[in-house]
Parts: sequence; structure tokens; C-alpha cells
Amino acid sequence: MKLLSFLDGNRESWGAVVENGVVDLGRALPQYPTLADFLGSDDYAKREAIVAGRKPTIALSDVKYLPVIPRPEKIVCAVRNYLDHHNEAVAFGMKREITEFPPIFLRVWRSQVAHNAPVIRPKVSDNFDWEGELAVVIGKGGRHISQADAWNHVAGYSIYNDVSVRDWQRHAQQIASGKNFVGTGPFGPWLVTPDEIGDPTKLKLETRVNGATVQSSDTSMLIFSIPRLIEYCSTIFDLVPGDVIATGTPAGVGFTRKPPVFLKPGDVVEVEIENIGVLRNPVVDEA
Repeated sequence: MKLLSFLDGNRESWGAVVENGVVDLGRALPQYPTLADFLGSDDYAKREAIVAGRKPTIALSDVKYLPVIPRPEKIVCAVRNYLDHHNEAVAFGMKREITEFPPIFLRVWRSQVAHNAPVIRPKVSDNFDWEGELAVVIGKGGRHISQADAWNHVAGYSIYNDVSVRDWQRHAQQIASGKNFVGTGPFGPWLVTPDEIGDPTKLKLETRVNGATVQSSDTSMLIFSIPRLIEYCSTIFDLVPGDVIATGTPAGVGFTRKPPVFLKPGDVVEVEIENIGVLRNPVVDEA
């Protein structure tokens, strides 16, 4: 099942993709105002029965998407978590080692944008780089979650583009300043439930800029697995329904190219992940 958040006029809602339309479950299930509320409920396990027989209320082509989880409590992002990306960073001249523990940082929800929405290059930089990533969305919260139990805490999967402002990222050892500019975190188009994903450790990932492929890899290249990331994050935080873990990006980013290549206004960046779909965003300059 595909679940998404969207705007109906000025009203935020969420729903399920059925055929070529969307069933407005935010209206049908008012006890769950947001998709995150539904993910954390006992009814989430009954989602197929809840949606069965309902007719779409809006055509998919007319949907104005919101980020899958518009206001997650936490967006945890893994750093250099693909072996091919680690190797390209080292080859570029960066002094990096594979660490014992997953390096992470936090994004703020206000940095997010939806599928089809403009991603915004800030006034202060032209070092604007793509990072296509698999996003894991938490359904069952918890603390000190074991790797053996981690899959039971996953509500589903989506696509993240952890667009980076590279020069600001390098202001200090902590990289969050280059990862949290307004309008730089595309997230979507929807969440796909685990039963439709297949093996999440073998998903193909491709990023394209203006139709040209710039990243092509798969999730078997992850250094720290999804269960390891969940275990580690839940040791630090109370994970709650709707939390997002962006699992890192593969090789092919712009800053390692010679000369470097960065996103500019007018570009269209797409991230496609097998069994999920395509996250597409045009690039604009900050007003």
C-alpha cells in the first residue's frame, strides 16, 4: 500500500493511493489527524481492510503533495553510509575512516519539501548538491530496540533527497549547518508498506539531473544496516511513530567531480528507488 500526505485546499490530510486516485483517510478517519498518528495506531495493521472498497476522492494527477510526514519529531540522517560514497570521498582527498558507530546528524522538519515542489538554492551559496537516499519511517516507537526486533518497528519506506549546501556543511566538523536550509529536504512522494517493498537490503537507487543519471547503486552497499541504524538511534532517542531515518547516499555526488557539478535554477532532480517510485523536484533560487 502507498500512503501519502497532501493538501485538500488549505486542509492538510493523508490517504491511500488506490488505482489512479487517493482515498482521503484523513477525512474518513478523523481520530487520526495525521499519517504519523495512523502509523502508530493499532489500526495500522488493519489498513488493507480499512481501505478495501473505498473509492478515490481525488485524482492522483491533481494531488498537491506534502512531505510524507510533514512534521516528524526527528529526521535522523546517516553520514557516508554507502561504501561506494565513502570510497569516492577518500579518493577526493577527504580523510575519512569507517567508524565503529554510525555517524548521524539531525534535520529539522521545516527544511522539508514535497514531491514536485521546488527545492530552494539559498542566496548564500551555489554549492548545492544532490543526495538520493532511502528513507525509513518508524511506525512502532521504542527505546533500546534490538537489531533482531528492528524490522517490527518499520512502518514503511520512502525517498529522501538530502540536498546539501556543501560550503556551509564544511563550516565546522558538525555538518548540520549545510543540511538544514529551508526548502532543501525533498521527501516523498509516498510511503510504501513493507509488504510491497520486497527485500529492502537490495533496492536499486538512481538519481538523475535533467534526465542524466548521476547516482546508480543499491542498498546492499550500506555500511550500517537498517536494523543497526534503528538500534543505534533508539539507544539515543525515544523513537516515535513518524520519525524518519534517512539511510545515506551512494557515490555520484556533485562535489567529488572534477570540476565539481552543482544544482542550479532550472534543473530538475529525480531520485528513483526500486518498488517505491520517483521523487521529483525542480530547482529554484531563494527569493
